[in-house]
Amino acid sequence: MALRSLYSWLLLLLNRCGHAGAVRTNMAAVPGALQEEALKRKERLKALRARTGAAARQNKGDSEPEVKHFRGDNEEEEEVAAAAAKHTELRLRNYAPEDEELKTRVVPQGKPASVEDKVKDQLEAAKPEPIIEEVDLANLAPRKPDWDLKRDVAKKLEKLEKRTQRAIAELIRERLRGQEENLASAVESAKQEGSDSD
Repeated sequence: MALRSLYSWLLLLLNRCGHAGAVRTNMAAVPGALQEEALKRKERLKALRARTGAAARQNKGDSEPEVKHFRGDNEEEEEVAAAAAKHTELRLRNYAPEDEELKTRVVPQGKPASVEDKVKDQLEAAKPEPIIEEVDLANLAPRKPDWDLKRDVAKKLEKLEKRTQRAIAELIRERLRGQEENLASAVESAKQEGSDSD
């Protein structure tokens, strides 16, 4: 339905342009060719079904099903044949058949891989190594309750310590100056006494 409306819309558009006659003949040829191809494909599929049905009836009497190979003119037929051949092989993994013919199709049970080495490596890697051999008791002891106050006052104490050192230095200098004056006066008085006694 949609194809017809699209086709009619295209013809209407081409009529306006003046190219409708040429397109109408080409479009008429294309659907006919498509229909012919579809009919040929249907005939090939019917023939294929007839061949596979006859082969399946013959195999019922045989003891073992055969892998079917088809000759096809088309790639589709080859794909169908490959898929049929792929799925006809029977492998029994978890089923123990009673029939002797099916016992040949049993797949032997796989042996699990050895995981002992991997487990040992993982266990060795999981062992914790001692990071700290000696424990420092000072780090483990709880802090005194006033530790934060001491931390906050430490900066202020540094400033006061500098000022105290300066003040002490000035006091020492003043005493030395005073002593120098006293020494100078003592030396002068000694000179004077020595000159008086002469």
